[in-house]
Amino acid sequence: MRGAVIHAPGDVRFETLDDPKILQPTDAVIRTVATCVCGSDLWPYRGAEPIGDPHPMGHEYVGIVEEVGSEVTNVAPGQFVVGSFATSDNTCANCQGGWQSACLNREFMSTCQADYVRIPNAHGTLVATDGHPHAELVPSLLAVSDVMGTGWYAALAAEVKPGSTAVVVGDGAVGLCGVIAAKELGAERIIAMSRHASRQKLALEFGATDIISERGDEGIARVKNLTSGIGADSVLECVGTAESMRQALHSTRPGGNVGFVGVPHEVAIDGQELFFSHVGLRGGPAPVRRYLPDLIDRVITGRINPGKVFDLTLPLDQVAEGYKAMDERRAIKALLRP
Repeated sequence: MRGAVIHAPGDVRFETLDDPKILQPTDAVIRTVATCVCGSDLWPYRGAEPIGDPHPMGHEYVGIVEEVGSEVTNVAPGQFVVGSFATSDNTCANCQGGWQSACLNREFMSTCQADYVRIPNAHGTLVATDGHPHAELVPSLLAVSDVMGTGWYAALAAEVKPGSTAVVVGDGAVGLCGVIAAKELGAERIIAMSRHASRQKLALEFGATDIISERGDEGIARVKNLTSGIGADSVLECVGTAESMRQALHSTRPGGNVGFVGVPHEVAIDGQELFFSHVGLRGGPAPVRRYLPDLIDRVITGRINPGKVFDLTLPLDQVAEGYKAMDERRAIKALLRP
């Protein structure tokens, strides 16, 4: 088969790779229908994370089951499936508590920008749709496998409630999906922090009521001005930098909550400052598997359309251009079709 391999910062190649095989009785192999480039893939692409030896890339996927191991009984060859970037057996204590991304047998997916993918823990990870979905639904179902599920978790972690005010820090795909989540959970006011016109437009389409283009102290001041000087009830941190975390914490009212889902890079939180802020803080890898049945249903019934975050569609063999376009901010998120 063929798939994406990163060799060095800025160097992603489409190469011939070994076909995936069933290695464990809990494995499945799927034929990829769609995959994509994630904002977190840009960290190593930009040299912000070590790469080491050349290795495959990608952790978002939807596809058709080709083969299953002997212990996989919930999905069968020929079914269209959606999975999570973090695999889970869905039976351990953490999974039963709703924290599948902390499964005791968790494996993070990392080979999905390819024609075929082996899915570990397939029995607890994959969810089959009722028949094969219409082609126009595929982008939104792909979004559910990570960015929509992650935005949903950010909103839940920030305790967005009906009638509340929410701020979304970050206008990438996760942040934009966080706007959808805040709207679905009943936030009355949704303030999106964005400096890019195309992303501002999509945020408003998804349900944002206000746009703040300023960052840092100016951005925090704008939030305070819009919230009677107090701050927001809920803030979704969807970037992962020191600046975005500071902006999130300082935009939250006492007694409010921050849900942080941006993979942290050089983020340090002052314990004294957090202590006296009375702000709650929860984050981590999103337990996407917990939300899959609900989010898939919202997509299929037309209630949400997170696939709009894909503003560039390319053949899989042009994956390098997908990385480049996102790195240069010519695209919010690149969808790849084998």
